Amino acid sequence: MSISPNDLLNKNKNLNKRIEISKICLDNVTINDLKFTGDNYEEYINLYSLLENVSACQVSDAYNGISRRSGVIQKIKPINNQKVFGRIFTAETTSDDWGTSAMAIDAANDGDILFFKVDSEDKAIWGELASTCARDNGIKATVIYGSVRDLDALLYMDYPVFASNYCPNAGSALGLGSLNEQLDIDGFKINSGDFFIGDESGIVVIPQEMFAKTMVASLGVKIKESMIIDEITSGSTLSQIVGLGKK
Repeated sequence: MSISPNDLLNKNKNLNKRIEISKICLDNVTINDLKFTGDNYEEYINLYSLLENVSACQVSDAYNGISRRSGVIQKIKPINNQKVFGRIFTAETTSDDWGTSAMAIDAANDGDILFFKVDSEDKAIWGELASTCARDNGIKATVIYGSVRDLDALLYMDYPVFASNYCPNAGSALGLGSLNEQLDIDGFKINSGDFFIGDESGIVVIPQEMFAKTMVASLGVKIKESMIIDEITSGSTLSQIVGLGKK
């Protein structure tokens, strides 16, 4: 393995360092800071300090506050209740064709989240073998507007999966789908490069051009909710805090 000048300059960078919520600074953060490039250390650390501490609920609230949209696709639910965030790589196919799943694994970049639109839920396009291959190839998670299978394995795998349904049967390795093109799901436009966060509560998709504003707003939501929890701990009721209590 060759060593670049950047490797030498950044060899002492602690990429696991995290900053307290109250001290996070997002002034210069962009969606590109989801990856450490060698010269974005401060932005990377501040961004991850936030994202590891906010939920899909809080990001949805933040996005709704600046766009009047939730970013939520209601039908897609967590299969194994794991949290993940990152940039999307899109794919579209039919339920007869699990071969496009294998193609997407090969085409996506390290750290991407695969997002599939499938024409029906009649057959599964994803399961244990695909999850194993994707994980070992550096893919962070898989999201399917369609069906998965092999829940006996997926429930215990260290690989997040989200889907709208599940079933035991699958199609064939046809490989006839499309990759890296815009998806239209229930009127929701999703592009490769958009931001995804999912956890036990569900999924949220944020257009990449709205990422920075949404992250700043998410920090605000997190700080506000932390303050509310402190007030409740100190004896106030939720109705009092939101202005519904007795005066």
